[in-house]
Amino acid sequence: MTVMSHDWMLVETLGDEPAVVAQGDRTTDMVPISTFLRRHPHLMAIQTAIGETVRAGGGLTSITPKNDRVIRTEVVQMSDGRIHGVHVWLGAPDEEPPPRPMVGPLIWDLTAGTATDTRESLVVGGWDPDRQPTHGRAFVDDLPRRDLKPSEAQVLSMIIEPQVGVSICNTWDVTDYRGEQITVGFVARSVPEVFDDGSEHLICRAMNWRSVREGSGIQHDLLAQKIIEGLAVPGVHRALVDPRHWTLLKWLDEPAPFFDWRAGLVSIDAVHPDDRAAMAAMAAEFDAGVTSGVLRVLDRSRRWTPIHVTVHRVELDDGVYAGLAALREPTAVELSTVGLDGDRPAERTRKSYSRKGRSADAGKA
Repeated sequence: MTVMSHDWMLVETLGDEPAVVAQGDRTTDMVPISTFLRRHPHLMAIQTAIGETVRAGGGLTSITPKNDRVIRTEVVQMSDGRIHGVHVWLGAPDEEPPPRPMVGPLIWDLTAGTATDTRESLVVGGWDPDRQPTHGRAFVDDLPRRDLKPSEAQVLSMIIEPQVGVSICNTWDVTDYRGEQITVGFVARSVPEVFDDGSEHLICRAMNWRSVREGSGIQHDLLAQKIIEGLAVPGVHRALVDPRHWTLLKWLDEPAPFFDWRAGLVSIDAVHPDDRAAMAAMAAEFDAGVTSGVLRVLDRSRRWTPIHVTVHRVELDDGVYAGLAALREPTAVELSTVGLDGDRPAERTRKSYSRKGRSADAGKA
């Protein structure tokens, strides 16, 4: 029998059975509540309280059958009205529960490639809620920058190869916008949903909360981060990209300041019309492992600006591949080679790279 602590217990309610994901600030691994509270004398009362809370759409207070315990619940509700989870507290009738930890609901539209946050999810995730939008965010805005997490491969794989019914529960160590180290617990589940226009999207519904790091994972994080920092090159900005749409997923360096990366990397809408054939050729070359080229993309003033792109094919998980992109400003020679003069649009053809030439150019990046 599991004994409930005096802390609030967080359960995710999007699956077939509510699953415990946190007790206070300690993250658990999505354990079904019937397993987590097996043989607990108040299991049925707690299950009933959770179900009634979801149906009512708001917090409730109930008494156990023997009148010896009070069950209090609060909902974790997304801005679209969908309930992602329920906070549960069990205590004596004359007790007051401790302060309830902040939990942030958020959603990722895996079909459209956009993220929607709440103020709570931004605060928990270490972002400045007064400077970050909640709607229309890119995935790259939601994932931690620079810090490389072992568990991120699961999340990135979910984005690159979306599948129904995928669930993840883990913690990340994050540097927040004030420069402080925090640990964030999160749970995510992908579910199909039909929109008002009749289209079906695959939606990842998630929650995050402040957690504590247990075990030796932080040393693994620190080692991975040292490797990433050791490979940094001044003037080159590295990022992981989704090879399906060439959208940015995660910055491994500080974001590149010389183009509007929120509009995409080399997506069809973000690249100059005259460069789209070159972009298609690069996409085909990527399947062989590496590609390089100069493409014009939009800068923040909505002007076309050339950038040099080198993309390597990397395996995140079994059979799931991402692009490791190195972005920098092109040299005068590179601009001249592809028929460009500064950032002025011009007729151009893409340089043909041999495998040896691509390797040499990748070394520059």
